[in-house]
Amino acid sequence: MDPHSPIVLDQGTGFVKIGRAGENFPDHTFPSIVGRPILRAEERGNLNIPLKDVMIGEEASAVRSYLQISYPMENGIIKNWTDMELLWDYAFYEQMKLPSTSGGKVLLTEPPLNPLKNREKMCEVMFEKYDFGGVYVAIQAVLALYAQGLSSGVVIDSGDGVTHIVPVYESVVLNHLTRRLDVAGRDVTRHLIDLLSRRGYAFNRTADFETVRQIKEKLCYVSYDLELDTKLARETTTLVENYELPDGRVIKVGQERFEAAECLFQPNLVDVESAGVGELLFNTIQSADIDVRSSLYKAIVLSGGSSMYPGLPSRIEKELKQLWYTRVLNNDPARLDKFKVRIEDPPRRKHMVFIGGAVLASIMADKDHMWLSKQEWAESGPAAMAKFGPR
Repeated sequence: MDPHSPIVLDQGTGFVKIGRAGENFPDHTFPSIVGRPILRAEERGNLNIPLKDVMIGEEASAVRSYLQISYPMENGIIKNWTDMELLWDYAFYEQMKLPSTSGGKVLLTEPPLNPLKNREKMCEVMFEKYDFGGVYVAIQAVLALYAQGLSSGVVIDSGDGVTHIVPVYESVVLNHLTRRLDVAGRDVTRHLIDLLSRRGYAFNRTADFETVRQIKEKLCYVSYDLELDTKLARETTTLVENYELPDGRVIKVGQERFEAAECLFQPNLVDVESAGVGELLFNTIQSADIDVRSSLYKAIVLSGGSSMYPGLPSRIEKELKQLWYTRVLNNDPARLDKFKVRIEDPPRRKHMVFIGGAVLASIMADKDHMWLSKQEWAESGPAAMAKFGPR
């Protein structure tokens, strides 16, 4: 790969993905965490694990029970800038092994409705600390559509910290219709810990978080028919799977397999007051201009790690049809055939935002006028961000 091609950096609440323009997958993916040892240096002598004063990504994840863990991003938004810079240092110098970032180009991603001050601070750090020559900031949902070769549609982008439902029309995000649901991967994992604890399995919310996340990724799915699955789980052992924990213990996971992700459809299960993902999606599209609704229903795109559950697309489609039937057709089945829904669930959707970013950065690579330059930033400051288009 050309060592001068633009860097693409997709920063999420759960994971940072970094690579080059034009690539099909990120070169490196690591957890967005910064850890500092709980024990003082003199107390660490008995440990066989070498602990550094600051540990980042996978190295922090591996020894997280000995660390005070910080998540620089919450619900998709950067909250701790000092630790975020540590993540960026790690991404550029340790992972990508860049000798220098000076004069290069970087495409960053941001969630919809990201505060303008955050976008401003990101640009400021990229120019003033890392000395990049060109910066571009793109909205994650738009990039997910680009990865599918679309410029209009509704993106359900569900990552680790937040789920967004974002309608996009001709590459412009319809901000007034964008919905945010503060239930995502991290909440499903916590909910699974609670469900397993009720069954008598003792899990610590911090130390065992990674273990339970792996159980979730391997065994959990979204139920198409909750009543039927609950009946199956109570009366048979069809749904029971064994899972071996790192310490060798084997646990049985049954109805928790579908109960965990149910909080995406019933946020009250994790104490969040909101409609579920199906109803939010329906409300978003129904609030759009009547002329664009049918095109939005036909281009619903799933993106992000928390959209990977088996059964999710068919459950969303079922809920949309049910809501259409009761709220639009007033329970008249005759016209239901005319209601067309298409949900795209590409297999690469865990990396969709990065892929879209790599496509866009590749198109822009030699078009210097499309990037925000260091000179423009020096002359106009934050006003120069208008270059990134409407937000």
